[in-house]
Amino acid sequence: MQRRDVLRAGGALSLAGVAGCLGSILETESTGMPPVLDDRPDAVYLPTHVEGMNMVGSAANGDYKFALTYSYAHRFWTVAGTEASRHAIDDEDDVHLMATVWDPETRTVLPDTGLSIEIRDADGNLVTEEVIYPMLSQRMGFHYGANFGLDGDGTYEVEVSVGGMDTRRTRGFEGRFADPTSVTIAWDYSQEDRESIGYRELDNAGDRNAVAPMGMSFPNAVAPDSLPGDSLGSAASGDVQFAATALDAAPFGGDGTYLALSAHTPYNRMLLPEMAVSGTLTRDGETVYEGAFERTLDPELDYHYGAVVDGIESGDELEVRVDTPSQTARHEGYETAFLDTPPATLTVE
Repeated sequence: MQRRDVLRAGGALSLAGVAGCLGSILETESTGMPPVLDDRPDAVYLPTHVEGMNMVGSAANGDYKFALTYSYAHRFWTVAGTEASRHAIDDEDDVHLMATVWDPETRTVLPDTGLSIEIRDADGNLVTEEVIYPMLSQRMGFHYGANFGLDGDGTYEVEVSVGGMDTRRTRGFEGRFADPTSVTIAWDYSQEDRESIGYRELDNAGDRNAVAPMGMSFPNAVAPDSLPGDSLGSAASGDVQFAATALDAAPFGGDGTYLALSAHTPYNRMLLPEMAVSGTLTRDGETVYEGAFERTLDPELDYHYGAVVDGIESGDELEVRVDTPSQTARHEGYETAFLDTPPATLTVE
């Protein structure tokens, strides 16, 4: 049965007077997707289903370029501290709207911008407006997304706005992405187009793995294949994967060695933003550095966590701690991961 057939079946059953169905039966019939797994691992896992998406459009303004896409309305989870809370699909939700923001010069995806959506109909009347969630999905990586209700088929104007980044930016990014800006993208929406979006259920849902990223005409926030500087090795904190490198000097100047940690997911190496990270570097039992690793955006290191330390030597031990897990919302398959994060340790070779 196709997803749109499930949706039609759900509508017919409701008219037949079975609106009192509860739990997984109601969820399956009203949304066309299987219920959330009962035995999900506390890790990255294959979701119950995967969906495609349609492109709305793209636009650029100043330092930013934007892409706007949509798919079926779907459940997702927001994170506060170490707790994930599920957002179910409301009756008025028509689509899940997604926005990606990047630097058009380097194609670096930009987290931490603070992004909002305003939708108006063809007559200029406000349909809805919302600050939408920074979000992670296995197929898109980092983006901004939320469910939205619309006023049926028609032409809409979608204003996408960012407030500017307060994350530390270095080298070619220094002084950029600080100012708020917005773009407006026209959207010819129809339910028929939405129902044509691909959808399939997975037989091996719940397995510890991830679906492959989808091909997109805009960039994905994937960790670099290799980092500049001297590689120090890697370590894992739960499902958070860290790659460490040392640069002779910090990308923002000053004395000392710059220790950078690139944090990403397993399987697809999606970058993990919006964490609070700290660490302790020890040498022969003595503490060389203890403190925070600051969120930083750099043209070569991409989004990472960095600190200036008093040199790096073979045999040094680095303990990395995730003090606050990534505060991004999660699509299914990521909502149970990256929350339980014991300290990770690596020894410099």
